[in-house]
Amino acid sequence: MSGTSWLTIQRGDAPLLVSIPHTGTDLAGLDDIFVSPWLARRDTDWWIEQLYDFAAGLGATVVRTTVSRSIIDVNRDPSGASLYPGQATTELCPTTTFDGEALYREGLEPDEAEVARRRESYYDPYHAALEGEIVRLRTLHPEIVLYDCHSIRSVIPRLFDGKLPLFNLGTNSGKSADPVLQEQVAALMAASGRPWVVNGRFKGGWITRRHGQPGQGVHALQMELSCRGYMLEPEGKVEPANWPTRYDPEFAAPMRATLTKILETALAWAGSRHS
Repeated sequence: MSGTSWLTIQRGDAPLLVSIPHTGTDLAGLDDIFVSPWLARRDTDWWIEQLYDFAAGLGATVVRTTVSRSIIDVNRDPSGASLYPGQATTELCPTTTFDGEALYREGLEPDEAEVARRRESYYDPYHAALEGEIVRLRTLHPEIVLYDCHSIRSVIPRLFDGKLPLFNLGTNSGKSADPVLQEQVAALMAASGRPWVVNGRFKGGWITRRHGQPGQGVHALQMELSCRGYMLEPEGKVEPANWPTRYDPEFAAPMRATLTKILETALAWAGSRHS
């Protein structure tokens, strides 16, 4: 394993690169400028690194940052352009939570210079790490799969209506991955018997859109999971007393089994491209 104190790269030689961009809780020493550290960490993709800890055993390369998305969101367009025009979302350096509450104490929001500093310190190195691993794996394989791991609370009215399906596969409306790979993953989601969708509310963020280049042998999938699929998500409002709930391997086992099949299928699909 290599990297820095906040960025880790666990290298494998299989044609699979796993990105884990939103499990970080490190506020980079800026705890005091947020309304509360708990609020700044609330929208973390909780326990995803544990849910997918089998990936390295499949030979996948895993890239992960421990810096909180509230410091900088490495899955946003660096220009600041919205990935979902007309829909509520958060910025490159978010100033609000998913629910629309202010993250920063009044007057302490990051200015243009601070956004640039955070981008240079965290955003650019994360994408450089992905790019470096893509180049390395492409020297070993004619085609590889980039799998971007995410999760979100099941009910967030500001972002989407009703209750989100458990599995939300995004391929930038089919532009970031081969349609056969998309169909194979969709079949596994359907076989789970649990709610799923392809290119619904979450079609893939900047990682999927920037690095998914099927014509260059890089096929990117974003998997957005509803938290209730693998952790005991509270009904109603989450508060410091009830969120996040602990990781329960037994409760997470059914979803983890489906995710294992998905990554194994992605590997098999990429391996078949050798012929």
